[in-house]
Amino acid sequence: MKRVGQKLMTGTEAPQTSHTSKKQKTALCDSGFGESDPSTSMDWGSLPHHVILRVFQFLTLVDRARASSVCRRWNEVFHIPDLWRRFEFELSQPATSYLKSTHPDLIQQIIKRHADHLQYVSFKVDSSTESAEAACDILSQLVNCSIKTLGLISTAKPSFMNVSKAHFASALTVVFVNSKSLSSIKIDDTPLDDPSLKVLVANNSDTLKLLKMSSCPHVSPAGILCVADQCHGLKELALNYYILSDELLLALSSEKHVDLEHLRIDIVSENPGQVQFHTIKKQSWDALVKHSPKVNIVMYFFLYEDEFDAFFREETPVTHLYFGRAVSKAMLGRIGMNCPRLIELVVCANGLQPLDDELIQIAERCKHLTAMGLGECEVTCRGFIEFVKMCGGRLTQLSIMEEVLIPDSDYSLDRLHLEVSKHLGRMWFPDMMPTW
Repeated sequence: MKRVGQKLMTGTEAPQTSHTSKKQKTALCDSGFGESDPSTSMDWGSLPHHVILRVFQFLTLVDRARASSVCRRWNEVFHIPDLWRRFEFELSQPATSYLKSTHPDLIQQIIKRHADHLQYVSFKVDSSTESAEAACDILSQLVNCSIKTLGLISTAKPSFMNVSKAHFASALTVVFVNSKSLSSIKIDDTPLDDPSLKVLVANNSDTLKLLKMSSCPHVSPAGILCVADQCHGLKELALNYYILSDELLLALSSEKHVDLEHLRIDIVSENPGQVQFHTIKKQSWDALVKHSPKVNIVMYFFLYEDEFDAFFREETPVTHLYFGRAVSKAMLGRIGMNCPRLIELVVCANGLQPLDDELIQIAERCKHLTAMGLGECEVTCRGFIEFVKMCGGRLTQLSIMEEVLIPDSDYSLDRLHLEVSKHLGRMWFPDMMPTW
């Protein structure tokens, strides 16, 4: 490496000082080498620690590890705590995954030398049970950790669900008990259970701000109530609709809690036509909004058309709505009538019936709407322009595929582009591919 450094700094290989830009000169001076003759050899191993550290921060983990073997000084920098506060473990089985797995030797080095430095940690696993179990094994060894954020990410099917509940709970308990400063936890699609949540709350109730735990079938409403009752700094909560209850909303609305900023609710049907969804009372929603008037209530729907009966029968303070499957005209009509706080609406599909009336009603009644996305739907050009005209310049995001728009006797697609742009106050064209 020294030889490479010498070659780069010789007068024959490097550009002359007179051709060096002002910006480059400044950078060299800041590094302590601006006054050196470019023909003079430089020992790269003598670079100051802070310079090497800055270089390492731009390297991938693999390149950083290789660079650490250059000399003792670079190896010392490789182990500076600042480089290990944020780390993503990638765990995969070579025969079944495109992920590059973190080398086992490096994992053991991290556990041995840097467990107490880790603060922002995620585990990205492939679809194999072995990878999820390996993640749990690593978590079980972080006995000296002080983690602030933890994320468990399945890149394909939820492989953590194949790990035994006892093994998963034991691994999480190590982190929950030893960290005592967890602020953000994202553990969707895992066998998390109520006893684990109680351990989390007992040790991190003063610091927990974000808890994302959708598709955790072993968590009951009682478990999430434990979090709501004791984590007074909670700002963001993501869960499945089956956990949501009037009791939980009232707990989140009690005076002893600080204001919740984001509540995300996933409404998913696993068995088409067999799931009956409960209804949340308007009084419970009202209590939450009264206590936290700026709360964003985000709902993701993955239902079939005949499963929407329990929703939006009366006023609901939802702010962001995403429909991942086809939604009926009737449901969109209910949204226009009963969602006055709506900010963003994304409809991926509809039964291919023009939605002119529904969109116009949404524009009339949803005065805070600023973002709209339409996928496999239909709306006439006339109806779409009327919708845009009523919303005006407040629409900061408008993502519509051209196939959605039906030309009529009043507007061609070319004229529609100009007319919509005029009402939005900026140039607008339909999307080839929606950005949501």
